[in-house]
Amino acid sequence: MNENPLRLLNHLGQSVWLDYLGREIIDSGKLKKLIDEDSLSGVTSNPTIFQKAISGSTDYDRKLKALIDKDISDAKELFLGLAIDDISDAADILWPVYESTGGKDGFVSIEVSPDLAFDTGETIEEARHLFSTIGKKNILVKVPATEPGLPAIEQLTSEGININVTLLFSVNRYAKVAEAYIKGLEKRVSEGKPIHEIRSVASFFVSRVDTLTDKLIEDKINVSSSADEKETLRGLCGKAAVANAKYAYKKYEEIFLGDRFSSVKEKGANIQRLLWGSTGTKNPDYSDVKYIEDIIAPNTVNTLPEKTINAFRDHGKAVVTIYNMMNGAEATLAELKSHGIDIEEVADQLEKEGVKSFSDSFFALLKEIEEKRKSFFVR
Repeated sequence: MNENPLRLLNHLGQSVWLDYLGREIIDSGKLKKLIDEDSLSGVTSNPTIFQKAISGSTDYDRKLKALIDKDISDAKELFLGLAIDDISDAADILWPVYESTGGKDGFVSIEVSPDLAFDTGETIEEARHLFSTIGKKNILVKVPATEPGLPAIEQLTSEGININVTLLFSVNRYAKVAEAYIKGLEKRVSEGKPIHEIRSVASFFVSRVDTLTDKLIEDKINVSSSADEKETLRGLCGKAAVANAKYAYKKYEEIFLGDRFSSVKEKGANIQRLLWGSTGTKNPDYSDVKYIEDIIAPNTVNTLPEKTINAFRDHGKAVVTIYNMMNGAEATLAELKSHGIDIEEVADQLEKEGVKSFSDSFFALLKEIEEKRKSFFVR
């Protein structure tokens, strides 16, 4: 019998985390089974994920009623009560992974409210609240990689809070995120505080880059009068996301294996790992395991929806691929730019769309929670 390719990823240095969390997978034992059988070593959540878990479900009614009975009426407070319970319970299930990996894995992520994405001060306050309220070492607080998020990342890291930097699309922005993490560690060292237990990941989104870039390529094809240009453009479809991720990994190695990180590394600092996010395949013309197989890399995390986990378990190939054509990654991005498609502009648009999408999901969920709260009083 062939070895489970998900377990092989772990042997290659790439951790597999589940990009979903809900009460059902906790109570049914599914999360524990994924850990035991597939070497799953973490969980990520976001407002859209919680909306899918809570919306239209009765799984949360009992806990929601219990919170209401405590005279909690604000929809956001009710949501946080539900979310914190899920995060805390999942963290307990993953605690043995945290211990066995020396604190490298076994994490569960919870995101600050997406409407705070452009407010540094409020992001810091809510991240502090979430981290201290849950009170477990194996928690990562998700902070968006917006420009106002950068000083929040630095400050929170300096306070010893584990951060999952999310909504990263740009390599240039990623370099700023890594710098913010290192500065936070340096500040903490200067205050004589320990840094050896601080962990962080930088969630670099992948498939969404192809979704938008392919659309822009199609637009270019539709207006081009040159058969050669049309053929060249078609050849670039489905290549931007992997090229962008490989360029990010090259930058990661420059920063964390180079001199910039060495001073805090000597003090016990942990590398901020790259986490590949948005790795479910959205285009049916592409392999359903494309965004796993093409960017398998040491010291990284890939957070996968359950459907993609099942696909990779069934027919995935676990081989380190990050260095394949790495030198060609920047060339691919440069070629796209020569045709008027700038990856930095793509990243900027995706960041705006990502913040809006998470905010929309968050407020839709709050509205549903409020409606449920009211319905409990009219039955």
